Amino acid sequence: MPLMSHIKQYTPLALALSISFPTHAYELYNQNGSILNADLEAIFAVMHSDENYAVFGNREAGSSNWREGYIKYGLSGSQELGDNGSLYGAFNLLSSGTWGDGDAGGFTEGTERRTDVEDAYLGWRSGNLFPALGENGIDISAGRQEVIIGDGFLIKGDGLNFGDVDLGADFDRGGAYYLAARKAFDQTAVLRLGGEKGWRSDMAWLKSDNRAQAETELAVATLEHVAEPGTLGLTYIRGLDVNERFATPAQLERDGMDTISLRGVGSLGVENLNLSAEYATQDRSSGRENAWYLEGSWTFADLPWSPTATYRYSRFSEAFDPLFYGMSRGYGTWFQGEVAGNYAGPFNSNTRVHHVGLKASPLENVTLGALYFDFDPIDRDLGNFGGQELDLYAEWMVNDHLLISPVVGFYTPDRSADQGGLQLGGDDTNAYVQLVVGTFF
Repeated sequence: MPLMSHIKQYTPLALALSISFPTHAYELYNQNGSILNADLEAIFAVMHSDENYAVFGNREAGSSNWREGYIKYGLSGSQELGDNGSLYGAFNLLSSGTWGDGDAGGFTEGTERRTDVEDAYLGWRSGNLFPALGENGIDISAGRQEVIIGDGFLIKGDGLNFGDVDLGADFDRGGAYYLAARKAFDQTAVLRLGGEKGWRSDMAWLKSDNRAQAETELAVATLEHVAEPGTLGLTYIRGLDVNERFATPAQLERDGMDTISLRGVGSLGVENLNLSAEYATQDRSSGRENAWYLEGSWTFADLPWSPTATYRYSRFSEAFDPLFYGMSRGYGTWFQGEVAGNYAGPFNSNTRVHHVGLKASPLENVTLGALYFDFDPIDRDLGNFGGQELDLYAEWMVNDHLLISPVVGFYTPDRSADQGGLQLGGDDTNAYVQLVVGTFF
């Protein structure tokens, strides 16, 4: 398939994994209500894939070896204003790169390097100024920052990081595609109302400077009720604008597109049970699309290592636009499969997915897990990205400042690139290995 045919069909959907690392800061100053922190987050990853994928037409059959990394560094702080709440803000730079062959999907070439501003925002929290709304019941912020809605099913920052790939314009954000190094929206204005319990709401204006996302501009409003049994949330997203120069045909429909979702998460008061679900519908010029999932998990607290078993079914209609989805609850959300979710497809559109997961903690600071995915395309004429994947992973928090996470994946596509899929050179099982190391202070 020609290069531009690949990008028009696939790239609006392909996002990279965004590992959620603990938030740390080194306190430089704390006196009389003034706090100043030094922020440091450094992540490095080594990857190998036995097979490559024809996302852009810039990869050949065979294997890829590459490395990714980034370091985010800067300052954050807050200033109490007596009975008038507090100010807060942050300014961070981010340096990123990809080395080696570039990733297996061809989103990066291995030559990417960039240093740029990542976070630059200011905000005000109300403290106890409005008791009826709870502590910090009003929170206003603006600037360059990451914004997350729910569990990232639709919006989890602006984490799509293309590299120096020849697409007729400069889409390069500095590499680190898998790590999703850059997550902040370029321009935001966010109003949060309500405390940690009861009714609460968020209203936001988001403007992306990411050309791979067509520099999309969105208005977002949420209404949630938070209680002990669980949380129910309603989200409305209005597409305000896209840059037509960089937009694919699918992304052009974001201008004026309405997305509404209803979501819920909680235990329903049952110990060791966790349930979550979301249904999203999109009204766009070409028609109505939808996506939804149901998920349940149970923790066997009385067994050694306290294992947790999970089952999830998700369905994304033929032309569903997954917008700015990302990872917020660990491996498998919402990048379903380390190979499929990042390089081989499907990319949360035109698919049905059965997922089974199992994880356990042999030590307090060690988690071991296994994830299985079965992908079933809805319309094979739009891309036959069916297949099965098994991922095995570990997360080892060595100490408060160091995380080590190895992953081994085995992905078997139903079809090769010659048969309508994306895997080059055949439909053999791909063995994928990666090691992620993160440090933060």
